Amino acid sequence: MAFNIKRSSKEPMSEINVTPFVDVMLVLLIIFMVTAPLLTVGVQVDLPESSADSLPEEQEPLTLTINSKGEIFIQESKVEFDKIIAKILAVSKNRTDTRIYVRGDKTINYGRVLEIMGMLSGSGFTKVALISEPYKER
Repeated sequence: MAFNIKRSSKEPMSEINVTPFVDVMLVLLIIFMVTAPLLTVGVQVDLPESSADSLPEEQEPLTLTINSKGEIFIQESKVEFDKIIAKILAVSKNRTDTRIYVRGDKTINYGRVLEIMGMLSGSGFTKVALISEPYKER
């Protein structure tokens, strides 16, 4: 087989130019790298600070959030106080070894956070942890 190496300037070019494609892919990669950290739990809470080390994460934990108004959220959906356990059992598929992170606003009553954590541990959940902001020296 022989290829026609000589080509006149009037014939259309049949090669694909991948440079624009690579440029667009790099821009999309940068956009996703910047926006990915912003896609965390959607309920805005002012967390207290702590100097404790962060826990390693093997799998996605359930997040229970109590905002400054006292409203309770599991992940991003609002839940009534008396339906917390039923909802968490449904989401975790009745697995009491599911890791649950409790995020309480620092202005909320500490007793309310402990009441919810006690209710979780009393229902058999063994991996319940508090979430805080890393300590910042002032």
